[in-house]
Amino acid sequence: MTDLPEGFDNIEHLQRTWNQEHNRRVDRYFKDVQGDGDLSGVRPSLKLACRALDNDNMYASWMRSDLFYNVIGYGRKNLAVFYGSKFDNAPGVAGHPQLFFVFTQDESASPPEESPIQHEKSVRLMKFSCISGDDDGSTKPAITKANMTEIANEIKSLFVSASRGITYTTGNKSASYTDPENGFPRGNYLLVNSRADAIEIYQKICNVIDVPFNQEKLIVNDPDKPSTTTASAGKVTILGKQVQNRRYRPVSVLRFRSAYISLGNLVPPIFLIDTTLRNTGLVKFP
Repeated sequence: MTDLPEGFDNIEHLQRTWNQEHNRRVDRYFKDVQGDGDLSGVRPSLKLACRALDNDNMYASWMRSDLFYNVIGYGRKNLAVFYGSKFDNAPGVAGHPQLFFVFTQDESASPPEESPIQHEKSVRLMKFSCISGDDDGSTKPAITKANMTEIANEIKSLFVSASRGITYTTGNKSASYTDPENGFPRGNYLLVNSRADAIEIYQKICNVIDVPFNQEKLIVNDPDKPSTTTASAGKVTILGKQVQNRRYRPVSVLRFRSAYISLGNLVPPIFLIDTTLRNTGLVKFP
């Protein structure tokens, strides 16, 4: 092990390393802002406030960190879109790549007592195989990076508008779209507030994967139980302490955040586009 140089200052080294790593993440998150930020707008001003300086004291470093990771929400798990296969074992249709669309509620729109709502929608890419036919005898061609990039560009054109993910309203209605041959097996459903929202989202997904959309295959169930809010759900007492009761399919606006492809549990998921800038996609955003 190499000896540390004479006069080495652990604290100075720590601060310099922390500043470099912190600013690297800030620069990546605000990559649409030129330079170190300025006072010309909201995002440039936020970048200026978040970037660490060499002469910052501990309090300034803490405030910059808290602003970036907590107030803006970069470090919150509900802002970072979850990803990865939910299956410990490969499912029966694992031979086909699975395309995921992730939607979450804006942090600012979430009640203080609740975490932002997040929904994930997936579809199988039945025109492709996860691995080459030589390995598994499949008659479908193995998906390539070029195929995924083409899908990513299509998603960007349909699910991103004005440099932001599109939105739809979720609610208590369950919209089920069944078309196994084109990648929508039974049980493929989406919570919406209206049939129109369900049609729009499923139609866009079908356009992305280049399969026909058929309204007759869409069934929207309207349950007797209405949606509840944080206030109407009320509180319950557990172990002598009041806690917030669960909301029932609350009505809220969800925004498209990212899309990725899972090739099963053998390799990590491949991000196509990520509007949160937490992951590097095959196509740039914005």
